[in-house]
Amino acid sequence: MNLIDKMLDDALQKLNSGDEPVLHSDQGWQYQMASYKKRLGSGEVKQSMSRKGNCLDNAVIENFFGLLKTECWHNEKYEDVEQLKKAVDEYIHYYNNERIKVKLNGLSPVQYRNQAMSTARKSVQ
Repeated sequence: MNLIDKMLDDALQKLNSGDEPVLHSDQGWQYQMASYKKRLGSGEVKQSMSRKGNCLDNAVIENFFGLLKTECWHNEKYEDVEQLKKAVDEYIHYYNNERIKVKLNGLSPVQYRNQAMSTARKSVQ
């Protein structure tokens, strides 16, 4: 539970006044414990869980982690945890800002979102 508690502490510290966070997880035992649920409530975090036995609820993030493992970790040796963290941070930036996807019309996720937001703003005006 120490890693779970630390993750939750780190997330709660980053919240701004007025934020309404949702924390999504699978149905692992640690996320079902009363102490964990109580901590979420004290931080006013809405808990979201995948449906039991339904892998489709997490398909997007499972796909991302599969790509991360293949493109970032496969056959790589990291000297220490800091080097691994740096590699993961760099990959996340690459994935969001540079890695194009056919499903997104050849755009990166950030480019696609920006294009969608621009289109939405124009249609409101």
